[in-house]
Amino acid sequence: MSAELKRSTEPKRSPSRPEDAGVKGAAPGTGRLVGLAKTTGLFLIVAAVVILIWQLLTAGYDDGGLAPTPAASWHRLIEVVSTAFVFRPPNDVGIVFHLIASLRRVLIGFGLAALIAIPLGLVLGSSRTLESALDPIVQVLRPVSPLAWLPIGLAILRDSEATAVFVIFMASLWIILINTIDGVHRIDPAYLDLARTLETTPLRRILRITLPATVPAIVTGLRTSLSTAWLVIIAAEMIVGSRGMGTFVWNEWNAMNIDSIVVAILIIGLVGFLLDRAVSQLHRLVPAA
Repeated sequence: MSAELKRSTEPKRSPSRPEDAGVKGAAPGTGRLVGLAKTTGLFLIVAAVVILIWQLLTAGYDDGGLAPTPAASWHRLIEVVSTAFVFRPPNDVGIVFHLIASLRRVLIGFGLAALIAIPLGLVLGSSRTLESALDPIVQVLRPVSPLAWLPIGLAILRDSEATAVFVIFMASLWIILINTIDGVHRIDPAYLDLARTLETTPLRRILRITLPATVPAIVTGLRTSLSTAWLVIIAAEMIVGSRGMGTFVWNEWNAMNIDSIVVAILIIGLVGFLLDRAVSQLHRLVPAA
């Protein structure tokens, strides 16, 4: 009895070797691999189901091959990729150059919008008087479709390339601006009161307190506006673009190459996914900054 009591009262010693810890130490890594395997498996299952439904919907059409089947679209994808770097303008231009043209317009318009919207948002968010004065203008212009600005851009700028950038600028501006203002409003008033107590200048207050505190909201606005810009440029290029993914889609439609349109949709979606993931990674780095 005394021996059992002694054993029960002895402190338990932790294992001294990694092997003695069992599977517990490797659980996080194993769990991530299992989660990745499940996600990949589910993705493949969903993709297979989508392709099967696609095949069933297009196989019964007797339209001379107009309906884009998975097999025909796959063969067309191989052709588009194999001629991606062909450059014999104006008609024979590979998909890479269309993609570069669209990305250039999006990044220029998006960058100009960010350069204006972020400082303006910081100022408006810090001043209730200015915000109240300009808020009606922002709220009236914000719901307007970016494509509605296209005729105005053509009338004023008289250049299709500049008009496409202008449309992207208008599509991105309001999203970044409103997110920045909202980020300023979410700052703890105690920090601003402390800055006023220390008699810091307005510029120093914005640079040292307001801007760092609103970075998460700004990055959220950048992420949303970039996705919107990529969506809008495709439609804008169908009207004004001499080269770009929207122009590629429109030309293929005029030639009734529906398989090429399916390929373009896949490429547009993939690039949009990569753009979103890139900004998403920036968003994750913000708390550690």
